[in-house]
Amino acid sequence: MRALVLDGAPRLDRAFPDPERKPGEAIVDVLVAGVCDTDLQLARGYMGFRGVPGHEFVGRVRESDDPRWIGKRVVADINAGCGACDECRERAGHHCGARTVLGILARSGAFADRLSIPERCLVEVPDDVSDDRAVFAEPLAAALHVLDDASWLEASDRAVVLGDGKLGQLIARALAGVGHRVVMVGRHERKLAMIRSAGVEALLEGQTGLLPRSRLVVDATGSASGLALAMKLTAPRGTIVLKTTVAGALEIDLSPLVIDEIRLVGSRCGDMHRAVDVLTRRQVDPLPLVEARYPLDEAADAIAHAGRKGSMKVLVDV
Repeated sequence: MRALVLDGAPRLDRAFPDPERKPGEAIVDVLVAGVCDTDLQLARGYMGFRGVPGHEFVGRVRESDDPRWIGKRVVADINAGCGACDECRERAGHHCGARTVLGILARSGAFADRLSIPERCLVEVPDDVSDDRAVFAEPLAAALHVLDDASWLEASDRAVVLGDGKLGQLIARALAGVGHRVVMVGRHERKLAMIRSAGVEALLEGQTGLLPRSRLVVDATGSASGLALAMKLTAPRGTIVLKTTVAGALEIDLSPLVIDEIRLVGSRCGDMHRAVDVLTRRQVDPLPLVEARYPLDEAADAIAHAGRKGSMKVLVDV
């Protein structure tokens, strides 16, 4: 089968081995995949990754132990835990010590004709959710996961989202879509205009002096400077949710966290069922974020396009 391989420069391998289906797993034909900033970080050496990246996808089940899955259009939780430990039984398995992670850790990803994923990770996509919307389920789940770390957040509370890129745009749309007051802070007037068109308030970084410190600040800048700005904008005893992964070490003065008793929370993957439900209800429309699409044969070009400064979501058609 065809697959985009990271081993040095991204390259298309037309003879990559088909995924081996283990008991309890499904083989899924990929329909559409999305390029994520994490994919770009992997291409730059994050985690020493080698193999097939890609974890945002929608596909159709080809093979499965459970015949009820065959032919179903699906998305999937990218965390494939062991299924037997306390973390897997009592929670979502996102922190199972034996987990593999689709396109990120020890499991070939979605920039390929096919992939293998445990059946328990599958989530069916309703017929009225298009492929282009469904491919946003994984990043939307991650965006909505912010709410799990801020269950106290009320509609009257201001949530500040730092970063006007793909992830920041989706987080701001997700929080606003489920009824919260949101302000985005970014560096690009063009991107801020995009979020304003979705009914979200937006400010340039240079205007943050006008912004009162907030109880919830989400760092989705993808830059080493994001956390420092987040600390300046967070009210005492507030919460910073860190959604950024950056390849390389980070040097920063953390004393404001102690002085202001600020809670710093790392945030990764979320509930895929909730994301599909939000997409089904049309509470969030991710389609304005799509900037370009490429066929799988040109997936290396898709990665390069997504890595351009200022680019938005790039999709890969399989």
